[in-house]
Amino acid sequence: MNLPLPALAALLGLSLVACKPSSQPSPDSGSAKGKPSVFAANYPLAFFVQQLAGTEVELLDPIPADEDPAFWQPDDKALSAIQAADLILLNGASYSKWAEKVSLPQAKVVDSSAAFAKAFIQIPEVASHSHGPGGDHSHSGTAFTTWMDLSQAAQQAQACAEGLKRLLPQGQHEAMDQRLKTLAGELLKLDSRLKACGQRLKNQPLVASHPVYDYFARAYQLNLKALLWEPEQTLDEKALGDLKALLQKHPAKGMIWEGEPSDANIAALKAQGLQSLVISPCANRPEQGNFLSVMQRNIEALEKAFP
Repeated sequence: MNLPLPALAALLGLSLVACKPSSQPSPDSGSAKGKPSVFAANYPLAFFVQQLAGTEVELLDPIPADEDPAFWQPDDKALSAIQAADLILLNGASYSKWAEKVSLPQAKVVDSSAAFAKAFIQIPEVASHSHGPGGDHSHSGTAFTTWMDLSQAAQQAQACAEGLKRLLPQGQHEAMDQRLKTLAGELLKLDSRLKACGQRLKNQPLVASHPVYDYFARAYQLNLKALLWEPEQTLDEKALGDLKALLQKHPAKGMIWEGEPSDANIAALKAQGLQSLVISPCANRPEQGNFLSVMQRNIEALEKAFP
């Protein structure tokens, strides 16, 4: 269950203790006996590492920019690099499907969402579909975009800090605690703004193009139903028929997209009485800005659409 804002803020104000006894890195640890190497399963975790450790670690980045990290499959070279990393940061919540099928050195693995595992959302069986080079996949099972609840994102950042402390000298831990406090504070400020957006919406129906907003909807009390669309696809007769059927039961006035939809899609939805807005999960590194600025734009899109 998500911690209340005051409780989480108080927790982050305390000295953080690693989930395993911290140890000094061995002389041979790290990439080429240099900086410790870290693999992060998606961009949000990579961003947290950068904010917490800066240039003190080498961040591995084997996931292609055009692939969804949740459905990416590492080749032998990438897998070997991950297995050799000094720290392996996983999102948890069944995010990295490949990690369930390979052998990873468990002493190096941190499941960043383990602290709130009891609050995972289970999705009923839905149809398989495909986008990008990853092939067919389904979003049924455990919902995995955990960081879209920004209070959970703050807990994932804390888990990253605990893992990083195993690699870095004791003398750097206090500075990391301060950076974590700053990062968590920024996340929780955005979390508060999103809660205010949810209160203004007052359970107004919304539609999402893709089923990746489960934690977002729960945390910010959004009355959200999802389709299986991509921003770049052409909305054919079947897609629009599915939308009309949904709107009969769920009379939404807004459509949330993962990425910028085409002009044709915006026009097609406008004809159905729907305005389009982009709420990016930011699972991949953005072309501009960073995780915090993308979340800021998400909030601004909601605030503009529903003042």
